[in-house]
Amino acid sequence: MHMRNVKVTLIALSLVSGSVSAQGKTLREGDRFMCSWGAGTAARAQELKLSGVSLYAARQKIQTYKFNKSWMRMMAMGITEQTYNSSSRLKPPAVRQSFYEECVRYKLARK
Repeated sequence: MHMRNVKVTLIALSLVSGSVSAQGKTLREGDRFMCSWGAGTAARAQELKLSGVSLYAARQKIQTYKFNKSWMRMMAMGITEQTYNSSSRLKPPAVRQSFYEECVRYKLARK
């Protein structure tokens, strides 16, 4: 994923997570969950992209998923679209790790 795509996604994630306490540099459990969930979503999108699944088909697949939180469906759509728009050919585990690290870095920098 390109850095600007990651940053756009992280900004959206931060809007969803609401205000964060400015005390300390530890990651809240909710932020950790959000980063982990987003990283998994990006990795799944990259896997679909690399296997030749169209963005349209990937979007259709997301529509069939059951999500626990109201923000997850739209966030999954955004992460998937950004993943498809990226020219990256990284393997899904590398995308997962990169997304997670950038998300954590972003969340900690906001504190």
